[in-house]
Amino acid sequence: MNIRRRNNMGLPMLSIILLALLGVPRVIAHDLQWVDPHGIINRLLVFIPPIVWILYVLRKRHHVQHPFLPLMAIGAVYGLFLGITHQLLWNMAFETPPALGGNLADLPEAASGLLTRAFAFISSIVTGTVVGIVCSIAATALHPLVKGRSRG
Repeated sequence: MNIRRRNNMGLPMLSIILLALLGVPRVIAHDLQWVDPHGIINRLLVFIPPIVWILYVLRKRHHVQHPFLPLMAIGAVYGLFLGITHQLLWNMAFETPPALGGNLADLPEAASGLLTRAFAFISSIVTGTVVGIVCSIAATALHPLVKGRSRG
């Protein structure tokens, strides 16, 4: 399998993976509490990767006809990395494991742990995909301006 081959999104899969990996340092810094969640470093770690995604896709305008799909894919892969990283750092991120409440409070500890981890993983993928969609909307709005500028 040639990982550099362009797919129907206009970007090689390797580019999608590498762009998605730009978001992982924020996940690590957040889970290990290395940065203040309200500080400037955290904000930079939050916003720089999606801005780089958008700029990269817009720069590849000759290969990427429509920026929506590649940015959504980058976001989904980022969500996958987000979920994997959260799972790997789970025991370091929480002093005590999250506990379920309500009707699920009486579940055995193993079932509770499996359920919270599964939902956290799914939530991470959804979060990453939504970030990708938001970037897609921004890039779709900017795409005609960038494309028009290259013709003039």
